[in-house]
Amino acid sequence: MVRIANVNDVEQLNILNNEFNGEGETSIDNIRESLINNKQEVVIVADEDDMLVGFVCVQLKKSFCYDDYMPEITEVYVKPAYRKKGIAREMIIFAETYCSEKYPLHKYELLTGQENLVAQSVYSKLGYADDKELHLSKRVKK
Repeated sequence: MVRIANVNDVEQLNILNNEFNGEGETSIDNIRESLINNKQEVVIVADEDDMLVGFVCVQLKKSFCYDDYMPEITEVYVKPAYRKKGIAREMIIFAETYCSEKYPLHKYELLTGQENLVAQSVYSKLGYADDKELHLSKRVKK
């Protein structure tokens, strides 16, 4: 079943995030706080028999420059044993439907790695295409 994440998912989301992004990127407390208070993010999960097997994060970007929101799918993860079963596709479609019903918008954006060709194939089948924009980032020294 695909659904919106809730605070009862915190521990399992922490496990999935550690698998996806590596340990130490966030804490259980931060995940809980984000699920409760972060109104700029929608977190979708895939739940198989009370076990989370994947998640999708959507950032709700909003600028005064545009009337509409520009939702950006920033994270997509499915546990390896559950891949190639359409779970990522199902979560993305759920996210798109949810955001389309809740927010004024005219397009979705998606962030993925240049080398992640398997994911790019999934996204392409869902209608996502290279928009020829260049995504840049800068690490902050701590």
